[in-house]
Amino acid sequence: MPTYEYCCEDCGECFEVFQKIADEPLTICPKCGGHLKKKITAGAGVIFKGTGFYETDYKRKSSPKKKNR
Repeated sequence: MPTYEYCCEDCGECFEVFQKIADEPLTICPKCGGHLKKKITAGAGVIFKGTGFYETDYKRKSSPKKKNR
């Protein structure tokens, strides 16, 4: 679910809300009852967790060197 940031035009209170994309935007400030304005934010970037994101993680282990006869 996306995170939306709202700021009240009357009291200046800003807060974030998890909402579905299809949900109606909030219009009333829960703190003072004033008018809310939805802010446009960049959102979060991609977060990689765990191993396997580097070229060296997938390289084959070197096998023992063969002796030339």
